[in-house]
Amino acid sequence: MEKKFNFTVLDEDEGKRLDKFLASQSLNLSRTYIARLIREEKARVNDKVVKPSYSLRAGDLINVTVPPPEKIDIKPEDIPLNIVYEDEHLLIVDKEVGMVVHPAPGHYDGTLVNALLFHCGNLSSINGFLRPGIIHRLDKDTSGLLLVAKEDYTHLKLVESMQKREIKRRYKTVVHGIIEPAEGRIEGPIARHPRFRKKMAVVRRRGKDAVTLYKTIKIWENYSFLEVELLTGRTHQIRVHLAYKGYPVVGDKIYGRLKQDELDKLIGRQALHAYELKFVHPVTNEEKLFQSPLPLDMERIVGEKGVTG
Repeated sequence: MEKKFNFTVLDEDEGKRLDKFLASQSLNLSRTYIARLIREEKARVNDKVVKPSYSLRAGDLINVTVPPPEKIDIKPEDIPLNIVYEDEHLLIVDKEVGMVVHPAPGHYDGTLVNALLFHCGNLSSINGFLRPGIIHRLDKDTSGLLLVAKEDYTHLKLVESMQKREIKRRYKTVVHGIIEPAEGRIEGPIARHPRFRKKMAVVRRRGKDAVTLYKTIKIWENYSFLEVELLTGRTHQIRVHLAYKGYPVVGDKIYGRLKQDELDKLIGRQALHAYELKFVHPVTNEEKLFQSPLPLDMERIVGEKGVTG
């Protein structure tokens, strides 16, 4: 069943963007979805079609029609999951290597979402119809901790926390080369590669801002074992930024070296693990901290060289 909302703009809201104003109301809708409603003419001002950036005036009448959630044709599947925390609002999954997070062309079953729907029955829906509950994603061959919302309020608040950089996500990775300096910050806007559309790249003109922090844990021969923290969440961000700086992730078949060495072949996937997740629970206001040990394949390539982390 569709929902309808009406607002009258007060003096104190004059000059605000329409999408920001609606996002501040108690609609339990993300700003991205609100912008979509405006573009689809489901949110109007004075019964006129406007843009998300429309500047409000005192006395404007805003009418919003929210269509009913589209049913998603995703089959729940009884796939084992390593759930490290769960309550009625959210859960934390320690994802294994090789599991696709959400359905996409070529991967409509066997995904984390298929498994979650079997486990939970229902997940939040504000993040798009093929990605229920997913707050942030991990690549198929990246292992580690993933945050999932069970209902819309929690989803919306977690997305807001992510946008405000209040959710801390730390990774461990092994890269080619002795990284210099040993600790630092990588900044570079990321967008689709101008020629290879399946890849991302640092693109100055049309890229989205991206910031990655790193520090060296150990070095040996021609490798560095790093702790990495995301301040933004662009697609393939860690892999793109490290390759851009000349230190590609070991085992990375997309952004790594053309000629693989012994360590690349030993692990057979990008040596990247989401090992720490820290956030404030949006309902209980408790600070939550979760850590995941290195998976066996990364432990093996690190241990082969006598490195511990």
